[in-house]
Amino acid sequence: MSEITPPPFVHPAAFVEPEVTVGAGTRIWARAHVRPRAQIGEECNIGVGAFVDVGVRVGSRCKIQTHALLFEGAVVEDEVFIGPAACLTNDRYPRATTVDGRLKGAEDWTLAGVWLERGCSVGAHAVVNPGVRVGAWAMVGSGAVVTHDVPAHALVAGVPARQTGWVCRCGRPLTEALRCPQCAMAYEVGAGGLALQAP
Repeated sequence: MSEITPPPFVHPAAFVEPEVTVGAGTRIWARAHVRPRAQIGEECNIGVGAFVDVGVRVGSRCKIQTHALLFEGAVVEDEVFIGPAACLTNDRYPRATTVDGRLKGAEDWTLAGVWLERGCSVGAHAVVNPGVRVGAWAMVGSGAVVTHDVPAHALVAGVPARQTGWVCRCGRPLTEALRCPQCAMAYEVGAGGLALQAP
């Protein structure tokens, strides 16, 4: 017998603006703010005080923790974890005003969103810079500032973030032989990072 996914839950103290799509089983908690045209998939958890900006796309089974900030242009694939107070930015040359002193509007800057591939994790208080792509199942350490694309299954940390190793789909660091000591999955170097070893 198949399971029935419950409808989405939106806490009374959350602010979900018009034209937002929220998938079945997703929970949006108090003081979260979801802007117009955002799309959130099924079975997600949007934490207290999280911000999901205009047109942001979030896949299914994602965890967006307390006070995370997902600014316009962000694309978040399925099964992504975004830690508390992590920030996905979108402006390569941020200024409040134009050179003539006028407050900048939407027409005065170029949107450069972040792309998080399936299953990756962005740690607490990490910042992902505009235009950066984080590969599938990669892991960004807490407090990191990510300035360049991250390969699939890479572990990056620091300011600026640098690769310090490789991680398994389960999240554990891999051995030098690219094998997981926890679940025994084995990997090989492929295009754009690691891939599961062919049987």
